[in-house]
Amino acid sequence: MKQTPVSIKKGVVLLSGGLDSTTVLAIAQSQGYACSCLSFRYGQRQSIELERASHIARTFSVEQHLTLKLDLGKIGGSALTTPLSVPKDRDLNVETDEIPVTYVPARNMIFLAHAVAWAEVLGAADIFIGVNAVDYSGYPDCRPEFLDAFTSMANLGTRAGVTGTKGFTIHAPLLFLSKREIIEKGVALGLDYSLTHSCYDPKGEKACGRCDSCLLRLRGFAEAGIKDPAPYVR
Repeated sequence: MKQTPVSIKKGVVLLSGGLDSTTVLAIAQSQGYACSCLSFRYGQRQSIELERASHIARTFSVEQHLTLKLDLGKIGGSALTTPLSVPKDRDLNVETDEIPVTYVPARNMIFLAHAVAWAEVLGAADIFIGVNAVDYSGYPDCRPEFLDAFTSMANLGTRAGVTGTKGFTIHAPLLFLSKREIIEKGVALGLDYSLTHSCYDPKGEKACGRCDSCLLRLRGFAEAGIKDPAPYVR
């Protein structure tokens, strides 16, 4: 008797080469998704994260890895895309409503829009993003309210959404996890964090150890009782 082929769950994963997005890729694959990864050369001042993203995609044997070129540097407004100084040595225990200068204007909105477009072409309904609203730098596009609103917009503005054939779901499995919990989840899945890069202001391949991203990463590993395998300047 002829067997009915099992449908494959297709997922598009936004992959930066960092700790969070790589953990999300591991989670998506563990849930049975055939993952296609999307990265961006968006005008960031350093290229090591994209080198890591390419290596990670190969290590995970993803279906395909697409890197799109955007020029958000011409828009400016961020220390990640312009000569503005990256803040260092911030006290993470001091709460503030100030959005740091490392915020890239509308970045996640722009990235997700491209992910939705590619997912529609691939016939994928599920998009994965590594945003976090607990241990993060205060970016407005990392909040659940933004993700809910974007999902509604995506399903109102695409053929797949309005025809009802395959509406989109935005998955953010790290949204309410601390950095320690994220690291522990990745380790439980066998993830090698030496593959990842998180620093906003690296010196060659070494992380600065002082920017918000480094400080959050280091604190997460310390709280998990695990040595961070990333190389640091100090």
